[in-house]
Amino acid sequence: MEPFTVLTAPAAPLPLANVDTDKIIPARFLKTIKRSGLGVHLFDTLRYDREGKERPDFVLNQEPYRGAQILIAHENFGCGSSREHAPWALLDFGIRCVIAPDFADIFHNNCFKNGILPVRLPRAVCDQLMEDAKMGGNARLTVDLARQVVVRPSGEEIPFQIDPFRKHLLLNGLDDIGQTMQHAPQIDAYEQARGRDQAWLPGISAG
Repeated sequence: MEPFTVLTAPAAPLPLANVDTDKIIPARFLKTIKRSGLGVHLFDTLRYDREGKERPDFVLNQEPYRGAQILIAHENFGCGSSREHAPWALLDFGIRCVIAPDFADIFHNNCFKNGILPVRLPRAVCDQLMEDAKMGGNARLTVDLARQVVVRPSGEEIPFQIDPFRKHLLLNGLDDIGQTMQHAPQIDAYEQARGRDQAWLPGISAG
């Protein structure tokens, strides 16, 4: 998993509340277990019409937001089903940070497991950041995870809270497998010792 440290990028304003996971990635695209290739279908029903043509009024179909790495939304982002494909689709599109007043719990947890930083900020602050984002490509936001601040184009720093352990995981690019692999020497030592001491058990090899 790619570490998250400091991100400076265009931010896409999405002034919608209760954006559920089916809106983020419709169920018909959940046939894959791969994390790649889903970005093209992110917000599919909002981005495309019935003929598959882009809707020019949707933010991610506009410049500079086609290259947005930060998304700003309203309350209860990621509600609905627990599909992990939702953060997969966001990440495959290029979104590394979502800012909203609050998130659905399962979606919130899945973001951390996939290298996306969900930032909770009050609704009024999110609205201010959306106004900043509407200024276009010159109005980039900076999200500094180490210092736990969002920096507006004006230079104003807005602090946010994050669980210290989850912060550690993101800063070091550690998903569930990465956390396990940190203990690889102890795991290897245990397996070797068990192989010596319990070689008589079925399936145990004396390594």
